[in-house]
Amino acid sequence: MANKKQSIASSAPQRTFKRRAARLTDANTDIFDLIGKSQNIEEAAVAMQAMSHPLRIKVLCLLSSGEISVQEIVEAVGTTQGNVSQHLAILKASGMVASRSEGKRILYRIEDPRIIKLISLTREMFCST
Repeated sequence: MANKKQSIASSAPQRTFKRRAARLTDANTDIFDLIGKSQNIEEAAVAMQAMSHPLRIKVLCLLSSGEISVQEIVEAVGTTQGNVSQHLAILKASGMVASRSEGKRILYRIEDPRIIKLISLTREMFCST
């Protein structure tokens, strides 16, 4: 009788484990699909790394409204032109922004429309009241 109770008691954790493993496998199917898309993951990592500074997030928020000059960015964020230019260079190297010259002014814009979506989501998550 004791052996039967032991066998029932020991099989219960195994059944629970199998049910949990099945649920995890179902939930992780989407994750494994994403892992197979290494180019997408690489692009996301580059974008997130480029956004990993508060000033760059401010700049992207400004640019999400449209194309603006470096001087306008400097005035809006309240730092030096050299500092803004360094951060713009990082954003440009990541492919997030592009620039063009108009006379002596350099105008910047968001190059990748997905970034506008990302900034919008960031505002919604962290800036809403």
